[in-house]
Amino acid sequence: MQVKVIKQLAKEYDIPQLKKAEEALLEEQTPEIEIEGEDEGEQLTHVMAAAWVIDFMAREGVSMGKAIREYTNKVRKSID
Repeated sequence: MQVKVIKQLAKEYDIPQLKKAEEALLEEQTPEIEIEGEDEGEQLTHVMAAAWVIDFMAREGVSMGKAIREYTNKVRKSID
């Protein structure tokens, strides 16, 4: 998971575009948008994270930086 990629995707695309890319990756197809990542799994992680960040920003009225911190904290807690 690369935070810079998540941030870039969240800045450049909206949730419908990211969901469409997510569906393409899940169906083992090439998404219409370019997504950095070592493999399809990492690309999927980036797309899902970016959509979560955008949604969190809208729901909570916070900055992108705060939303990304919340997401990374959520991931860390799930690993512990």
